[in-house]
Amino acid sequence: MLAARSLVSRISRTCRLGSFRVALATQKKMSALSAEDRETLLVPFVRDHKWVIDQNHKSGDAIRRTFVFKNFDLAFDFMTDVAEKAKEMNHHPEWFNVYNKVDILLTTHDAGGLSKRDIELARFISEAAYKWGAK
Repeated sequence: MLAARSLVSRISRTCRLGSFRVALATQKKMSALSAEDRETLLVPFVRDHKWVIDQNHKSGDAIRRTFVFKNFDLAFDFMTDVAEKAKEMNHHPEWFNVYNKVDILLTTHDAGGLSKRDIELARFISEAAYKWGAK
């Protein structure tokens, strides 16, 4: 009986792993922002939402912003919202948290810099920060 369970467990893991491989193989690679996208999407966004363009990131360019909350609980609630959205988008920030402060950097490594996905996630992050009372 134990051997049968072990076999079923291995088959189950293989099936899950197989579908994960298929999902990765069919996922479309993001492309970097075009010059036009930078002018029409990126520049107005960073200006209006107080993000900063980082031209010196190891993966190409990036955008970054620091958010400060009233306390750790609010910072953590904010990070939880962002983590759920990042998981949904399969696009994850580089971030650092100390007590009520959260530093976030966005870039698309496989595109060699910023992509439309970064702007989409940054827009969500800005809205979530406002919701949780960031300064």
